[in-house]
Amino acid sequence: MFNEVRNNKIKSVVLISVFIILIAGLGAGIGGLYGSFYFGVAMAVIFASIYAIIAYYSGDSMLLSLSGAKEATKKDYPYLINTVEGLAVAAGLPTPKAYVIDDTALNAFATGRDPQHASITVTTGLLKALNREELEGVVGHEMSHIKNFDVRFMMLTAVMVGIIMLMSDLLLRSFLWGGKGGSNDKKGGEITIILVVIGLVLAVLSPIIAQLIQMAISRKREYAADANGAILTRYPPGLANALKKIAKDPDPLVDKANKATAHLYISTPFRKKQSWLTTMFSTHPPIQERIKRLEAM
Repeated sequence: MFNEVRNNKIKSVVLISVFIILIAGLGAGIGGLYGSFYFGVAMAVIFASIYAIIAYYSGDSMLLSLSGAKEATKKDYPYLINTVEGLAVAAGLPTPKAYVIDDTALNAFATGRDPQHASITVTTGLLKALNREELEGVVGHEMSHIKNFDVRFMMLTAVMVGIIMLMSDLLLRSFLWGGKGGSNDKKGGEITIILVVIGLVLAVLSPIIAQLIQMAISRKREYAADANGAILTRYPPGLANALKKIAKDPDPLVDKANKATAHLYISTPFRKKQSWLTTMFSTHPPIQERIKRLEAM
């Protein structure tokens, strides 16, 4: 389990590096169209940094608002609040805020930029369907995302995906409108053309690559959170049984979920469609495989 967590962290650093290369490549392509690829790279990095800072400090509140989550009180949801408080003590973390989404689907997610500014959200359907041990398993899974700083990482990953899509669109539009690029020097002009071609290729492929990277990161971290959650509760069957109920949910659609927030949930918040294409583009690993790993513990 600990080896898997370590390997996930190494792979995640590599994948984020790929994001940075894609952003720089797109910036170089845009700059090449207007005569200075160095300027394009610099502007891309500055724009991405500003965008990321804004998302870092306000991303969690935006996600909660988009999801229709309401803060839970001990008067209305004592069962949930007690579970969150107890597992926060066990994990050695500040107690995250608890939120509830009024939805019949069985699901949950965590968000925040660090353990001091984190929250755990569950649906009313999940609270009704799970017993105490199963709810502890789900909350333990989400608490692990907070403890491992997965919530910050996934929030910034979502931001990078958005930046890459914006820059890809800008590059393609700039090419169609006609850039001012060019160079009086023949060799410089050839380099500019090469960079523009590379930029255009990236503009076409980057959104797809970015989405696949986001999903790959999400899938790997779900396995790690399952393992860490089981360690935290010291009862793997709790989460395994909860996932079995989630897998059998006849209507898993969370009404206010969207592609930007889907990777945060413990299970895909959309209706299940069985095909190789939906499997490849899924933000979550196969739930039966997750159950199998937990039962093997």
